[in-house]
Amino acid sequence: MDAVLRAAAVYVLLLIVLRASGRRTLGELTAFDFVLVLIIGEATQQALVGRGYSLTNAAVVIVTLVGLDIVISLVKRRWAAADRWIDGVPMVLVEDGRPLKDRMRKARVDEADVMAAARGSRGLERMSQVKWAVLETSGEISIIPK
Repeated sequence: MDAVLRAAAVYVLLLIVLRASGRRTLGELTAFDFVLVLIIGEATQQALVGRGYSLTNAAVVIVTLVGLDIVISLVKRRWAAADRWIDGVPMVLVEDGRPLKDRMRKARVDEADVMAAARGSRGLERMSQVKWAVLETSGEISIIPK
């Protein structure tokens, strides 16, 4: 019965905290958001099954982590340099049908990845049909056809 009560309490806590944090926390995952989810998952797991880990301790950890995520989002909104440092900037990988090899190597993306995105999003068949291919901060490749 203790496990059921713990699970219900953690569920309600997470529901309240994530709803209070706003939609941004549940939107596209950045690297920091991904780390946040992993740590919250660990804190939640410890609260659910851990003997020496109290629900209060889990609540403090979860609220602290979500609070830090909110603070980081506010800092990014206020200072563009912080946003660029935390989330990065989009990177052009293809310009007028020419792959920019140095940038692709730096981003660990090859021509096959770009062409998969071009076929999937725009139905393009050749690199020469791509005006721009941009690696977005989310990791997605955006294609602008010629």
